[in-house]
Amino acid sequence: MSFLRTGVRPVVQAAKATSYRSKVPANTYATLREIESRLKSIKNIEKITNTMKIVASTKLSRAQRAMFESRAYGETSDEIFKKAETAASSEGNKLIIVSSSDKGLCGGIHSQISKAVRAKLALEPEADLVILGDKAKIQLARTYASNIVLSFNQVGKEIPTFAEAQTVADQIFKLGKTYDSIEIFYNKFKSGISFEPTSVPAYTEESLKSSPNFSAYDIEEDLAQDLTEFALANAIYWALAEGHACEQSARRSAMDNASKNAGDMIGKYSILYNRTRQAVITNELVDIITGASSLQ
Repeated sequence: MSFLRTGVRPVVQAAKATSYRSKVPANTYATLREIESRLKSIKNIEKITNTMKIVASTKLSRAQRAMFESRAYGETSDEIFKKAETAASSEGNKLIIVSSSDKGLCGGIHSQISKAVRAKLALEPEADLVILGDKAKIQLARTYASNIVLSFNQVGKEIPTFAEAQTVADQIFKLGKTYDSIEIFYNKFKSGISFEPTSVPAYTEESLKSSPNFSAYDIEEDLAQDLTEFALANAIYWALAEGHACEQSARRSAMDNASKNAGDMIGKYSILYNRTRQAVITNELVDIITGASSLQ
C-alpha cells in the first residue's frame, strides 16, 4: 500500500503542476516582449513630445514679440478708419480671408477657425474665400470648395513678415474682381493658454471715400487706393502674427499634455511588465521545484 502511495505521488504532483501552468498564458514570453517593445516606443514618443514642447516654448517668445509689433501697426490703421467712421458695405461682392497655417499637432486651433468661417458662410453663402494655410483649406474645401478663389501655403512658416502679407494682398488685387466688403478671420491671442477666433474688417477704397469724416484727413482721392491696399496688407500681417503666436502656444500645450499622457502610460506599462515578468519567473520556479520533487 505504501508502494502504491509512493508511486502515485509523482503523478499527482505532476498533475498539480500541469494544472497551475494551464492558468498562465501560453504566449507569456511573447507578451513580455511585446510589452517591452511598447514601453520602449512610448518612451521614445515622450522624448519627441518633450523636445517639441521646448522648441514651441522657444518659438513662442519670438512669436509674441512679432505679434505685439504687428498689433501696433494694425491698431493704428484701425484708428484711422474709426475716426473717419468708415463702414463696410452690407451688399455687393464679399471676400473672406482665412488666416491659418500648414502645420498640425497644435490642438483644435485650425478646426475652431474653420468652424467660425463656416458659421459666417452659412449667412453669406456667396462670399469668396482666400485661405492662408493648408489646414483650413482642407477643412473648408469639404463643403465650400467652390467658394475658394485663392489659397496660399508656406505663408508664415516661421515668423510672419509684412512682405509676405503684401504679397498676399497683391495677389488678391490681381484677381480683377471688385469687392465691396472684406473680412479677415484669424485666431486672436489672449494668453499663453487661450485664444479665440476673431474677425476684423478690411475696408475698400469706395468705403473709405464714402466715410462721413473722410475729408477731415485731407487725403487726395488718388491716394485712397494706396491707403486701402496698405491697410489690407497691414491687417493680413496682423492676422498672420496673431495666428502664429496662437499656433505656437497651442502646440506647446498639446505637447505638454502628450508628454504627461506618455508618462502615465509608461507607469502603467512598467507595472504590467513587472507583473508579467514576475509571473514568468514564478512559473519557471514552479517547474523547477516540481521537477526536483518528482525525482525524489
